[in-house]
Amino acid sequence: MKARHNKKRNSAFVYEALIKEATVAIMKKDTARKEVAAKLIKNYFKTGTQLRKDLDCYRSLYENQNLDRFTSEKILKEVKIAKRLLDPDGLFGEQSDLIRQVNVELTPEVFNNFVPNYKTLATISQIFSDKISPKEQVLLENQIVHNMLQEEKLDASTSAIDGVVFKTFVEKFNAKYEKDLLAEQKDLLTHYITSFVDNALELKLYLNEEIGRLKEELSKAKEVNEIKSDDSMLEKTHQVLELLESFSHAEISDEVLLTVLKTQALVKELTADGHND
Repeated sequence: MKARHNKKRNSAFVYEALIKEATVAIMKKDTARKEVAAKLIKNYFKTGTQLRKDLDCYRSLYENQNLDRFTSEKILKEVKIAKRLLDPDGLFGEQSDLIRQVNVELTPEVFNNFVPNYKTLATISQIFSDKISPKEQVLLENQIVHNMLQEEKLDASTSAIDGVVFKTFVEKFNAKYEKDLLAEQKDLLTHYITSFVDNALELKLYLNEEIGRLKEELSKAKEVNEIKSDDSMLEKTHQVLELLESFSHAEISDEVLLTVLKTQALVKELTADGHND
């Protein structure tokens, strides 16, 4: 019999739900709410906390893809050892404090945020439980190892979500933003929200690469007939390029972030139009 999954006690789920909350706040330009969510992530998942150690156990299993079976099984073995070495009382206490803070400073609805890989996180939680049979343990571990061998596919994680739940989320999300975030926008937001972990090193590296990609795509776009023949569009493309160039010497801020997000959407649209020419 499977142990009942308590998502509020699933460190990885709560972490991903807070990331989602901060992302929504950024897109709504709700700076205060974004800062509260980011503060909770920073305080409770910083290096050395039991929650961070627990999160690392989860992430070692759900963020690794395209590995060989031997490596995947070895990682699983080491993760189970690391999980057993955690202080259970300390972890429970930190989880309780975080749950209380989320309820008070944000809203209990945070725990209803849509997390695409929820099923995988729940499966990992079952593996860490001592309330399942040996047979179930082996079957679930095989499933996780199998996932680690596969190439990551975004649609695969959402296909397992209950249809009604997924439909409700999409409707609410689309009502707020008119359309879903692009994959590159999600990547940027995740790097931005979690930049406290390494003093924004990964974010800076990601931004440098992403801005370089956007500049290259915009330069190509200037050669598209639709843009070349429209002086206004050509001038605006030049302005966006100059703005991106200026970011190489600018501090990372919400304004920079939002500009890059908008440029990502613009480049996606221009690329699609170019392919349709």
